[in-house]
Order: sequence, then structure tokens, then C-alpha cells
Amino acid sequence: MNLRTKISVAILAAVTGALLGMQLESVFGDDTKEALKKLEHAFLIINERYVEEVDSAELVEHALDGMLEELDPHSIYIDAESMRRVEEDFSGAFEGIGISYEFVEGPDGEDTLTVLSVIPGGPSEAVGLMSADRIIEIDQQSAIGFESLDVQRTLKGPRGTKVNIVVVRPGYNEPIPFTITRDRIPLYSVDVAYMPDEVTGFIKVSRFARTTYQEFIAAVGRLKEQGMERLVLDLRGNSGGYMDMAVRMADEFLPTDELIVSQQGRTRGTNRAFMGSQGGVLEHEPVIVLVDAASASASEIVAGALQDHDRGLIVGQQTFGKGLVQQQYSLPDGSALRLTISHFYTPSGRLIQTHYDDGNREEYLEYKYRALQETALLNAEEIIERVPDSLRYKTAGGRTVIGGGGILPDFIVPVDTASALLREVFRRNLTNTFARSWYDRESQALRDVWGERRTAFIDGFEVSNEVFAEFLDYARERGVPLGEGQEEFGAAEVAADRTFLEARIKARLAVRLFDLDAFFPVIHTEDRILKEAMTLWEPAETLASR
Repeated sequence: MNLRTKISVAILAAVTGALLGMQLESVFGDDTKEALKKLEHAFLIINERYVEEVDSAELVEHALDGMLEELDPHSIYIDAESMRRVEEDFSGAFEGIGISYEFVEGPDGEDTLTVLSVIPGGPSEAVGLMSADRIIEIDQQSAIGFESLDVQRTLKGPRGTKVNIVVVRPGYNEPIPFTITRDRIPLYSVDVAYMPDEVTGFIKVSRFARTTYQEFIAAVGRLKEQGMERLVLDLRGNSGGYMDMAVRMADEFLPTDELIVSQQGRTRGTNRAFMGSQGGVLEHEPVIVLVDAASASASEIVAGALQDHDRGLIVGQQTFGKGLVQQQYSLPDGSALRLTISHFYTPSGRLIQTHYDDGNREEYLEYKYRALQETALLNAEEIIERVPDSLRYKTAGGRTVIGGGGILPDFIVPVDTASALLREVFRRNLTNTFARSWYDRESQALRDVWGERRTAFIDGFEVSNEVFAEFLDYARERGVPLGEGQEEFGAAEVAADRTFLEARIKARLAVRLFDLDAFFPVIHTEDRILKEAMTLWEPAETLASR
């Protein structure tokens, strides 16, 4: 047996040992031991006898994928490189220069790395880097034609180290050099927290990371200082994350000793009940939770707890339906297994997990898509009528809710279908690229007028008739058929979509003038689900008063 084969066999054994955290010999039954020997034997035969030399490490990764495919659609293997990115996304911070970026096509067709916004308080802001700066050189090497991995490789790095960059800035004749000292850069999971009106707070949470609870509490504190009396919690698009962060968030809305969520598994330690503790900061305020088909897992824990206790009003579309608790097990090479260890149940006893057959992910997602299509035009009462009695449950106040396929909102707001014109514009990303080109030309004038006046810009800036006409010309030049012919979009179509298009242009300008947080207050003016939610405070207040 050669060294590579020995290492591969050791990895297989380590995988199994890591899953249970115990010695194989003392725990596994005879059947399991025999199966493991069979796997090892087959692996050695392939390594020694196959007609061509095989990559043992790659073979192991395929074997792991194959084993997990027999379990459920959410148990997965994460390779070492992907694992590093996952850890960064959910750790709440990384070390680098502190920018968000995009790629802009250059004059020779090669992408140019461009600053979209600088992170407030970060090292790039400290040295004067600005939105729209094109980074053309990094540490004396050309950055033209860079891809995302090149950016990670060159701009990220240990805190305290320096990186030299050269940028081209619109309106300046000469390139500008910067030396930036890398630092710890926070990754926020609370995308935005602001006051849409004098009494309403709005908080959008994009994922449940290690810092989410602290971010949420800090955001609530800031909004209460501004006069918040009621809250919209936006969990749309939030696919989950750390379960304990969801439990702690839900706890802030619920009284002492109320059940938040329970989990049940087959091994010791996987059966638990999570109860509310004393002194939640939002136990009395009316709350509306926004969800959609991409809200999953930890998001559904929060929405399910508030719905089952009649504590909050759920608005939007039926959620994804991921009622599985997963644990991550690190492997020796930095990769990991994310393995389902139990199911979780909402306080009324609902398992909200969507039905699946083994780990066939494609069939699982297809089933989800069909279910959403079938119920797209129904209201909550009509959907409940279609559900068998075995999947109907009662909230604390006696309302009927359902399990077996996500959290059904109390008020359903159907997904808007984009018009043909909007689809054409979005397919070409024209609102974004137009805003970028216009900002490049007018950035100094925009900064002179609006400067640090974020609120004034959000409330008062308007896309003028002249600028909108310029956008239509820009769209025509890039292939959007605007006119009055049989195959063209005429004045009526443009007029119907104008308000939405202007909001998108303005939101993209806001990001460049200020930061990513400024995007949401602008785009929310055309957010139909949020608009609908803001008319539903009476039932939300009734729930809060119980």
C-alpha cells in the first residue's frame, strides 16, 4: 500500500470517527463494521487496480457526496476552500481593506475592479478611497482582468499588513496611489435598521451569523431612541444560519418560560426544548414579520415562534420549509460535513420540513416549486382548506396554522410578476450600469449638493425628466426596443414602469453616494409587500395586546 493510499484510508476513518466523536471499535455494531470494511476494500482495489492512476483525495470527496445523497437534501459535504468562505460569511468579520466592489468592463473588454462603496470606519475610508474608483494596480501588479478569487487573494490579508493600490478616479487626469493597512472588517447580518415613519422601525436580517443577536439588539436600541413603537422584521431571503441566534432573537419578543422551539433526534443530546427567558426588549411592541419562499431554517424558527404564540403577524409568501437541525463536523483537511442531527418543531408542535425522498435535491426543489405554483393565487384560508387534518395545528389563541411545508403567512402578498420591459432592463442590468455611468460623470456635483445629507437625499432627490430620458436613450443603445412598433415597448409600457425604474436608479446612486444601507429606504418606496404590511398594523396591534 503506497503512502497516498494510506492517507486516503486514514481520511475515511477520520470522517466516520469525527461524525460520532468516539472510537469505531467500541461503538459500531457488527453490520456497520462490515460495511466500513467493504468500503475500505473497494477503495483500495480502485487505487491499486484501476487502469489509470486515480486522485485519491478527489475519490474520497466523491464518496462523501455519494453517502450524503442517500440521507436528506440538506446534509452536505463542504470542501476546504468553500469552508473558508462559509466561516467568513458567518463569523461576522474578515481581515482586508474594507470595500464592496463590482467589475466594470474596460475599454479593451477586460473587467476592471471598481469600488462600489467603502465600509464606514474601515481602512479604505480612512485613506480616502471613494465609490467609482477603478483599481488598476495592486502591489505593482496589474489588476485589469481580475476575477473574484484574484480580489480575495490580493486585497484580503492579515490585520496590520499593508497593500499598495493605484486607482483611476472619474474626473481626475492622473492615477492616484494609496497605501492601505489591512484591518478587521465587520460583516453585518443586519443589512439595515431605520425608521420609515415616526413610530415604525424596520430591521432587515440577511442571515443568522455569530453576531446577529448583538447586531439586532443594538439596532433595536437605536430605533427605540428614535421613537420606535412598532417593528417590521424583514426575514425575506434569509436562508438561516445559527439556531441559537434565532432562539435568542425570538426570546426578545416572548414572555418568560414560553416555548420557542424544540428539537428531536435519535441520539443523546439532540432532544432539547428552548424556552423564553426573562426581560425581552420587545415583549409588548406590535411586530410584523416579512417572509418569502427563500426564508428558511432559523428564519422559520423566529416566524414560527411568533405565529404560534400569536405574538406577531406574518406577512408575505409561504416560507421554504426547512425544519432540520444541522451540526457541522470539521474534517482534518479543513473541509466539513454539515449533517442533519434532528428535526425542529414550532411551539404548537409543527414540523415545517417539506417532504423529501432521501437526498435527491433536484426532486426536492422541483416539488417545492410545484407546490408554490399551485398555491400562488390562493389566500391563507384557501391553502389551509387544502391541507389534511394531520397537518393542521392551533396557535395559543386558537388560530389554525399548518405544518409540513414551511410557515404559511397570516396575510399572503403574491409575488409581483415583472413586466416584459422590466425583465428586459434587469436582464441587461441597465439601471445599475446607467447609475454607475451617470455617477462617474456627475459624482462631484452630487457630492457637493448632497454630501453627508443621506436623509435629505432619500426624501428629496428625484430623477428628473431629462435624466430619465437619458436612461431611455441608454437602454435603446443597448438593445432594449423602445418605440411604438409591433415588437417594441411604447409610451404606455414605459409610463407604467417609470416609477419603479426611477427608484432603482436612485437606489443605485444612493449606494455610491453613501453606502449599501442607503439602498433599502429608497427601494422600499416600490416594495409591494412592505407597503401591504404597513396597512396591517391593526391586527398586529390586536395580537400584541393579548
